[in-house]
Amino acid sequence: MTALPERFVVAAGPDDRRDALAFLTRAMRLDEAAVIRVVQRSDGLLAFWAHTGFDVLVTRSIFGSAAPSDIVVDADTLRGRLSDGTAGVPVEPGMSLDSAWRGALPLRSGYRHLDDVPARTVVELTREGARLAREEGSNFGPATGLLDQGVLDVSSADGALNATVSLRSLFALTAMGFVRDADGHEVTETSPIDAIGATEPVRVRISAAWIRIDARYGSVYQRRHRDLDVTVV
Repeated sequence: MTALPERFVVAAGPDDRRDALAFLTRAMRLDEAAVIRVVQRSDGLLAFWAHTGFDVLVTRSIFGSAAPSDIVVDADTLRGRLSDGTAGVPVEPGMSLDSAWRGALPLRSGYRHLDDVPARTVVELTREGARLAREEGSNFGPATGLLDQGVLDVSSADGALNATVSLRSLFALTAMGFVRDADGHEVTETSPIDAIGATEPVRVRISAAWIRIDARYGSVYQRRHRDLDVTVV
């Protein structure tokens, strides 16, 4: 039996490899110099994390494994290695770039569910935000004030808990392809809104430090307080 290398990432099956490649490709669209944090979860899933140009964290998990259990690597290098590799076969992920990762990851537990928002509503809000960004932005992109604007207020059933989701989080959610239509296809600016399932939810949860926005194909984490120091996982 061939021994595993000291450093590796392996996507368990063809679908997992495809999903990992899609995540890496989209992360690089938002930041061509993106670094990726790959974390082996206790439930056996492998989580891919990335910062975005929208100043929020994005993540998607696949079936797979990695060693060490928490590594930071160049997105382009890892994408190339996975693309050239085979599902179920370990690939060398590239040079460690631990110092390039800013901040800590959110804790996996401790979230309270607020509400489910229709995915159609999320896409409509994103499209309206994109229209405003085109009208009010500059050659350097959308204005920071516009990105920070709260566009979705979500409360728990009893009204005791609430959160405001910023436009930057919705931009990240859709740019990463985490919301798809009813057939699993990418939702573009021209996709009919009714192509998205009428009951397809985007779930909003909160912890003391984070707002977590979960769609079917991935999650976005927005800090509740921009200046908050977060404890390392």
